[in-house]
Amino acid sequence: MITSNTDLQELFDLSITAVSDVAPGEQFIVRDLFRGFEWNRIPKGYRTKLGGMFFAYATGSGSDTLESLDKTAQNQQRYKKK
Repeated sequence: MITSNTDLQELFDLSITAVSDVAPGEQFIVRDLFRGFEWNRIPKGYRTKLGGMFFAYATGSGSDTLESLDKTAQNQQRYKKK
């Protein structure tokens, strides 16, 4: 269960695992990988760091399955599963 005390590395691992639920060709933001109430439990600073970690993954070791797209109006990075 995600709480405000959940470790950042655990949140990152959960987000990578959740990518398997995304259909190929589907676009998403990191927030989409968590249920709404779970995302709201994550402190804002952790959300920002998680976004940076996920971007580094998507453009590095995850680039074979993920494509980095543009940003939303809310400055959230969009991704597409290959």
